[in-house]
Amino acid sequence: MKVLVLGSGVIGVTSAWFLAKAGHEVTVVDRQPAAGLETSYGNAGEVSPGYSSPWAAPGLPFKAVKWLFMKNRPLVIWPQMDPAQWAWGLSLLMNCTEKRYEINKARMVRVAEYSRDTLRDLRSEIGIQYDERAQGTLQLFRKQEQLDGTAADIAILKRFGVPFELLDRDGCVAVEPALGQVREKFAGGLRLTGDETGDCFKFTQELSRQAEALGVTFRYGVNIKRIVSDGRRITGVETDGGELKADTYVLALGSYSPLLLKPLGIRIPVYPVKGYSITVPITDPSGAPESTVMDETYKVAVTRLGDRIRVGGTAELVGYNTALRAARRGPLDHVVSDLFPRGGDLSRAEFWTGLRPMTPDGPPIIGPTPLSNLYLNTGHGTLGWTMSAGSARVLADMVSGKTADIDLEGLTIERYGATAPAAVATTKGAHA
Repeated sequence: MKVLVLGSGVIGVTSAWFLAKAGHEVTVVDRQPAAGLETSYGNAGEVSPGYSSPWAAPGLPFKAVKWLFMKNRPLVIWPQMDPAQWAWGLSLLMNCTEKRYEINKARMVRVAEYSRDTLRDLRSEIGIQYDERAQGTLQLFRKQEQLDGTAADIAILKRFGVPFELLDRDGCVAVEPALGQVREKFAGGLRLTGDETGDCFKFTQELSRQAEALGVTFRYGVNIKRIVSDGRRITGVETDGGELKADTYVLALGSYSPLLLKPLGIRIPVYPVKGYSITVPITDPSGAPESTVMDETYKVAVTRLGDRIRVGGTAELVGYNTALRAARRGPLDHVVSDLFPRGGDLSRAEFWTGLRPMTPDGPPIIGPTPLSNLYLNTGHGTLGWTMSAGSARVLADMVSGKTADIDLEGLTIERYGATAPAAVATTKGAHA
């Protein structure tokens, strides 16, 4: 079967890889000159199924108000004259209940755990290297009340068998020795021992090369104008290089996915949430993190990637604006210099921004659409790197008419009321 994948970020490239492994003739098209040059380029570097949680949580509205008065606040909202932004925000607030949080987090952990295992299998199969480490994530709490408020998350981790450790100050320093220099600044942490780290851009670039060797065709520098449909199925994709045709189409364009779907009469609540990162060269390895430290107060992750420190976080609701705003670097500089003052040289940091494709409830959207030959793999939010391998394998199974390895309940477009082909129901329930 000929499959056309729209998008060459980590989601598109992993989709192409698993589709090619399943025996399909795959072409990937993207406007960029190479793979992984947009949202996949400078993310926080976490492969963190244990930290997979929806934004929509019971305490979010209160926290959002409190953040307005923080100097280095993790969230900035720029109201737009955009109905999609307001609808997305309202839906997010409606998901800020204990019941919805537990349902949504469980769905996210399900696909993220499967994805982490799939990534390990892929690494073993092809020997791909990307500054990977398997030393866990330390969720660091500066205040005792944050540490005391972990019961709900821990209950879900236990439910899904996700390994974790609840640590005091000494325990945190034992796994992240550099924190011993600032031990008075935090109360403790929750360590997710099964989590990994790695450079998503390096991974995406290398996997695209290996996919080419497998027979995948990559068409870079091609702008997608619109998807053409006869009302029942896709008949082609119009680009500035002519119309492209295939038997099946996979939309993996992140935040831009809803813009191409809307003219087809398909609406998905994916909205861009702008994130920032800095990449800092390490000057003192003993003063740098060993893995990922997630500062729960500022929602900033500090990750070691080879000889660099990647500091990622903050969020802006500002539509599709991709301009670098110097003011948003402040929280990143603050966290890394506050927790790892000897680790790296901030004067030589690379400053970056990208758009995260987020759903209001948290889980991604994977699988069929009302158009019989169009599939989605989008809406992964801040967890595209974490969920990429598993999402792609599930998608390839569905396109190939095979039974997926995980329960797809709550992961398809059907949770928003759209009707997809009945084949989506053929899933295994062992990981429900």
